[in-house]
Amino acid sequence: MKAIVQDAYGPTDLLELRDIDRPVPRDDEVLVEVRAAGVDPSVWHLMTGRPYVARAVLGLRSPKNPVRGWDGAGRVAAVGAKVTDFQPGDEVFGNCEGSFAEYARAKATRLALKPPNLSFEQAAALPVSGMTALQALSGKARPRPGQKVLVVGASGGVGSLTVQLATMYGAEVTGVCGPTGGDFVRSQGAAHVIDYTREDITAGPHRYDVIVDNAGLRPLPLLRRALTPRGALVLVGGEGGSAFFGGMSRGLRAGLLSPFVGQNLRSLMSLPRSEDLQTLKDLAADGKITAPVDRSYPLAEAPAAIRHLEKGHPRGKIVLTI
Repeated sequence: MKAIVQDAYGPTDLLELRDIDRPVPRDDEVLVEVRAAGVDPSVWHLMTGRPYVARAVLGLRSPKNPVRGWDGAGRVAAVGAKVTDFQPGDEVFGNCEGSFAEYARAKATRLALKPPNLSFEQAAALPVSGMTALQALSGKARPRPGQKVLVVGASGGVGSLTVQLATMYGAEVTGVCGPTGGDFVRSQGAAHVIDYTREDITAGPHRYDVIVDNAGLRPLPLLRRALTPRGALVLVGGEGGSAFFGGMSRGLRAGLLSPFVGQNLRSLMSLPRSEDLQTLKDLAADGKITAPVDRSYPLAEAPAAIRHLEKGHPRGKIVLTI
């Protein structure tokens, strides 16, 4: 089968389209014939091995799994001996191990049946970004109707779904994006838009009950100034910061400070959870959320897709078609 393979950490130039052996599913796994795969910042982290501290999990000197890709959608090609929830031919989506390939393995608990109203491309755009958005707006950061929510990085894959979910919960949402993303962010449900090139998030009169920061570049004190005295701040992912720790150092400071202030400050490193994937499936099937696709690339053009991501400001999710 054909797959996008990487033997060493580094830039997109190291990605190669190769013929490799088709994976064989373990007893608790499903073999998926991949039709589409999502491209998001987690793929960039896997490719570069940054922040360096993540290599303790990804592989110290080189990637443990040389095939890139994390979320995908397709048809079940085979199932392991202990899998009872799926059968060959089922259309599924979720977290796959190496989804930038014609076939990928996935634990059965990390897949769900694809909603029939979603294309494979839309379904592939949903798992990682959708679960991150769900987990960001949870606990003390779950907005109540009428509360004000600020979403920084609102035009990206996670940001656009965070805007949709917060609006669905009844919040008044303000999205922060670049100068060309305003109309798109409003189309996702935002009542207000801030162009970060022209206005600071603390410039207006509003203070927000919940802030979800997907961009990772703003200092913690600035974000706290935009937050109500009892508000909740969620720092998503490992963007920004040093090469070694990335944005994790800012998240660590937030966690250490949180017990001593009235505001709830936390960092989120999203984890795949079957219950969250099922929630996304149900919401998408009911038409309450959708994963917007910025653009699609064929598998062979995966390096170009990641370079487009690196340039910033995609409107929704970038997807590979296979």
